[in-house]
Amino acid sequence: MSDARFGLDRKITLTEPLALDGGGVLAPVEIAYESYGALNADASNAILLCHALTGDQYVASTHPLTGKPGWWTRMVGPGKPIDTDRYCVICPNVVGSCMGSSGPESLAPDGQPYAMRFPVITIRDMVRAQAMLLDHLGIDRLYAVVGGSMGGMQVLTWAATYPARVDAALVIASTARHSAQNIAFHEVGRQAIMADPNWRGGDYYADGQAPDSGLAVARMAAHITYLSEHGLTEKFGRRLQDRKAKTFGFDADFQVESYLRHQGLSFTGRFDANSYLYITRAMDYFDLAEDHGGHLANAFRGSATRFCLISFDTDWLYPTSESRNIVHALNASGAPVSFVELSAPFGHDSFLLDVPELDRVVDGFLKAGGQ
Repeated sequence: MSDARFGLDRKITLTEPLALDGGGVLAPVEIAYESYGALNADASNAILLCHALTGDQYVASTHPLTGKPGWWTRMVGPGKPIDTDRYCVICPNVVGSCMGSSGPESLAPDGQPYAMRFPVITIRDMVRAQAMLLDHLGIDRLYAVVGGSMGGMQVLTWAATYPARVDAALVIASTARHSAQNIAFHEVGRQAIMADPNWRGGDYYADGQAPDSGLAVARMAAHITYLSEHGLTEKFGRRLQDRKAKTFGFDADFQVESYLRHQGLSFTGRFDANSYLYITRAMDYFDLAEDHGGHLANAFRGSATRFCLISFDTDWLYPTSESRNIVHALNASGAPVSFVELSAPFGHDSFLLDVPELDRVVDGFLKAGGQ
C-alpha cells in the first residue's frame, strides 16, 4: 500500500501510557498489527478484527513462525465475506500476547523481559490499546468490529466502551462473562504451566528453556473444549494410532491421544507460556454486566450500533444460551440486534472452520450496513 500506516508486519509505539483496570499504567506500549485492503478517502470502511486467545494478527497472511496460512483466510480476502476489495481490515495483536505487542516477554524499561512483572490486564485494557492504535491510524469510527470467542468479548467491550465509534458489532461464539466452568478449565492450564520445572516463576527467557511441557498440556486441555463430542467421535472414535493392538502402556495408543499431543507440541513453537497465563486471566476476569452495575443491558443503553450474534449448536464452551443472554440484554437496551444459531459438527471451533452458512451470515450483515 502507498500509505505507510497500513500493510503487513506493522508495529507502533503508543504515544501515551495505557491506563489499566488493575491500577497504574503500562508504558511504553507497542502494538503489532496487520491490515488488508485500502482505507477509503473518508476512512469510513475500516473493520477491526479481534482475535481469540491463541490467535494473532496474521488473520489472512502467512504466519512467520509456522509458515501456515492465516487463521481466517477462508473469511478474509478479496471477494470473501470480509471483502478486502471493499473494506480496510485491521487486526492487532492484543496487549499481553507474544506476536509483537507488549507482553510478558517484552523488555521492561530496565532492559530485561517483564516476565511476571508485566501487569495483569483485562479485555477492556486490550480494547483501550486498540482504540489508541486507531487514533494513530486516523480512524475515528469503525464500519464494524468483528470477532469470535475472546475476539467476541473484545467486540462487546468496544460497543460498550466506545459506542460512538462502532457502527456494527459482529459477535461470534462468545459470551458476556466467563462462567465457573470456563474459569476452571483455564486454571487447569495455568497450573500445568506453573508446575513445569522450567517455568521458574516465569523467569525462563534468558536460557531458552521454556515450560513447553506445561504449555503443551494446557493447550491439550483447552483444545478439548474447542471441539464437540460428535466431532471427536466422528474423527477419531476409539481407533488406534499406527498399531493393530493396544500396547498395555502409556504411549499414545489411541488416535485422539496422538492428535492432542500433536496439538500441544505444535503450540509451544508459536506461543509464550507467560502470555497464556495473562490472557486466560483476562478472559476469566471478563464480566460485562459486573462492569455496568450488574445489569448487562446497561452496557448498551442508548447504543445505535447494529449488532449480530452468531452461535453454534455444538459449542459447549460458549453455548447458544450465552448468546441469547446478550441478545436479551440488547433488546432490553433498545439496540438493534439480529441473532442466529447455526448447525455445525465442529463445536466451538466452528467459527474457524468450513461452515458455509456462517459465510453467508457474515457477508449479509456487513453488506446491510451499506458500505
